[in-house]
Parts: sequence; structure tokens; C-alpha cells
Amino acid sequence: MVVDYAVIVVYLAGMLAMGWWGMRRARSKSEFLVAGRRLGPAMYSGTMAAIVLGGASTIGGVGLGYRYGLSGAWMVFTIGLGLLALSVFFSARIARLKVYTVSEMLDLRYGGGRAGVISGVVMWAYTLMLAVTSTIAYATIFDVLFDLNRTVAIVLGGSIVVAYSTLGGMWSITITDMVQFVVKTIGVLLLLLPIAVVKAGGFSEMKAQLPADYFAPLGIGGETIFTYVLIYTFGMLIGQDIWQRVFTARSDRTAKWGGTVAGTYCLVYALAGAVIGTAAKVLYPNLGSADDAFATIVKDELPVGVRGLVLAAALAAVMSTSSGALIACATVANNDIWSRLRGAVHRGDDRDAHDEVRGNRAFILVMGVAVIVTAIAIDNVVEALTVAYNLLVGGLLVPILGGLLWRRGTVYGALASVVAGGVAVIALMATYGILANEPVYYGLLSSLAAYLIVSLVTPATDAAVLAAWRERLAGRGESAAPEPTTVSA
Repeated sequence: MVVDYAVIVVYLAGMLAMGWWGMRRARSKSEFLVAGRRLGPAMYSGTMAAIVLGGASTIGGVGLGYRYGLSGAWMVFTIGLGLLALSVFFSARIARLKVYTVSEMLDLRYGGGRAGVISGVVMWAYTLMLAVTSTIAYATIFDVLFDLNRTVAIVLGGSIVVAYSTLGGMWSITITDMVQFVVKTIGVLLLLLPIAVVKAGGFSEMKAQLPADYFAPLGIGGETIFTYVLIYTFGMLIGQDIWQRVFTARSDRTAKWGGTVAGTYCLVYALAGAVIGTAAKVLYPNLGSADDAFATIVKDELPVGVRGLVLAAALAAVMSTSSGALIACATVANNDIWSRLRGAVHRGDDRDAHDEVRGNRAFILVMGVAVIVTAIAIDNVVEALTVAYNLLVGGLLVPILGGLLWRRGTVYGALASVVAGGVAVIALMATYGILANEPVYYGLLSSLAAYLIVSLVTPATDAAVLAAWRERLAGRGESAAPEPTTVSA
């Protein structure tokens, strides 16, 4: 295991070194929060794929493959479908807005700050819980590596992510995510996948050993697939962590086609995880927990050195999602909540640039500490993630997509939609249970009904607001600054 330990230590040290490098580039708010809006197609695609494919997609995806076979790919598959839909239909418009948060988009579309404040609180809760669930995953990985107890593992992994994110902001996260994308590709797709299939005796032996349901495309169940679409596909369309990566694209063309490549990669990754899990079922048919499948097959079947690289890939998956959620959480907390409470929202990218970078850096540090403490206190990862996505989709999907697609939507309709959807989701989770499907189903319907009814009975959005909105969508608004020097890689 010495070689494996060395691989992991070198990898973690590299993450910190890249954080220090990013600090030298992040000298303005734009550079710190959205990497100067200048990522080229290759880097944009890699980092976008890295952030959406986290620990749940890697360790959880293999676990679903162990439990359900090939149809276990559906969870990660719907994530890929959501990223494809965002990239093809919405990313170009989003990139042209030149904003930093989803709430700023709502302010521009509906006028004023009322919708933005409430949506900011909901988005902050979502990004916080997303960061927490990613951070909890360190406990599983470091337990396999170093036999560390849960609290120490969370503090160790969380501290490394907080350190490089605080130092260089989005630049550090972008560079580390690109490395993590490469590590995941090599570790999971090029090494673990073929080794697992060979160790299980090939596909013919897998089919002979397992029930036919393991190879049925819909074996996981139609209702489960529909719920995945509602939560993950729609969640990809509106999450601050995803939008903040769209804001890093140097052009709307980069956002569209780079995101399409990343979404396609997610579909391949989904199938790979399910196949690995299916192979693990053949090799270890009686594991106590399906989520142990990834760690078990890595620990028992891979040679020295390769094992370290694949575990580094698992760490990469967790760190990319964790860092992306952390900077999103801090950006929302600072720009959408704290700055509004102070009454000091600055629209310009470079006004008081030094102070804005320092302020955002401080918020990443504070939110990072909060994430680590919360991760230590929470035991159930699935419930925490479900609460986050239920609130996001139930409360914000309708006003965001409505603002992009329906001119008649009003600020009062948006406010009613957020409140109705959020209250319905919370009440139904208390009634039916956190893991039930009813909260997101009826929460989304309540949000849609409130948006349509209230928008139609209240005055239409001011024509000047809509005109300014159209200008920003076309890339001609006041904040649509000239394109900076680009980073083509």
C-alpha cells in the first residue's frame, strides 16, 4: 500500500499547489468568481464534467449498478441529460447575461430585488447541503486509504478543498477540476472498468451469473426514473453551482458546444459506473451495503499503484463537486444575501476589486468551515441531498425557466412560485417522509400553479425592464464588457 499512499499524497499536495497558483491570477471579482469569463472549449468541457460527476455519481453510481444492474445508470444518465438540455437550449443566453448568480438573473428579468433575495436564500441552502454531502464522502475514501475515523477524514478532505478554493477561487478550482477530470477518466473509464469486467469473467459470465433484470434498461423502475428526471435533470438546469461554470465560458458558443461534450461524457460515465457495479455483484454477491461495492472492488481486485490511482479518481470526483458547491455557496451568501442586507450591491466587475476579492475569499473560508462542521453532524447523506434538490426544484425551477421562456411572468408570480413550492415541499417532506416522491411532485405543481395564476392577475412586467432584459440576453447590456484575453485550452 506504500505506493498507493504515495500516489494519494502527491495528488493532494498537487491540489494545494494549484490553489497557490490560482491565487496569483485571481486579482478581480471576475477572475475570482468566474475565472475572468475566459475558458476555452477544452478546459470548459473538462471542468463542467468534473463538477457534475461527484462522489454520488462515482461511488453511488457503482452502488446502483450493484443493486439494479445496467439500469442503475439512470441516475447519472439523467444528470447528463440535464447538462445537455442546459447547454443546447439555455447556456448561450445565460452566458451573455454576464452576471454572477442565478438571483441576479431573476432581478434582471423581473425587476427589483424581491425575487432575488428569497431565491438567494433557497439557493444558498441548496449549495450548502450539496457541499455537505460531497464532504461527507471523504469519510468513505479515507477509511479505505488510511483507516481514519469519520470526523478526522471529513476534516482532512474538507480542509484541503477549503484551502485551495479560498486561495485562488474559481481559477484554482478550474485548474484542479481539469486535473481531476483527467484522473477520473484514467482511473474509472480506462482502468477500473475493463479490469472489473475481466475479473468478473466478461459480459457472458456476468449474464450467466445474474438475473435477467440486471440487464433490462428499465429494471430500476419507471417511477424511479421519472423522479430522477424531475430532480437531477431539472436540477442541472437551475443550480448555482452549474450556472457559475457557464459564466466562466469565453463565449456563448463555448458554453453551448463545450457543455454538450461534457453532457455526452456524463452519459458514458453513467454506463461505466453501472457496468462496474454489475461486475462487483458477480464478484461479491453478498456485500452488506451496495455503496461498499466501489471500495471493495478497488481494494481487492486492483494491483498496487493502479489502486492508488483509482482511489485518487474517487477523491477527484468528490473534490470537484465539493469545491464547486463551496464557491457557489459562498458566492450566493456574499452577493445575494450579505451584500443586499448591507445595501451595498456593486454591479461592476472591477470596482473595489481588491476588497471584493478579499471579501469573497473570506466567505469561502467561513462557508467552508460551516460545511465541515455540518458534515460532521449529519449522518444520512441521501436524505441531506434529497432535501437540497427538493427545495431547489420545487422552489426555483418554475420562476427561473418561466423567466427565460414566458414574457408574461411577473415578479409577484415569481415570489408566489418560490414560496408556494418551498412551503409545499417542506410540508410534504414532513408528512410523507424526506425520501418520498410526493414532495417534489406536488411541490413543483404548486409552484407552477402559483406562478401562472399570480402572474396573470398582476400587472405585466414593466416594458423598460423587459427591454433591458432583452438587451442583456443579446449581449448588449451595460455589463456585457468586451471580451478579455481568452484561455483556449
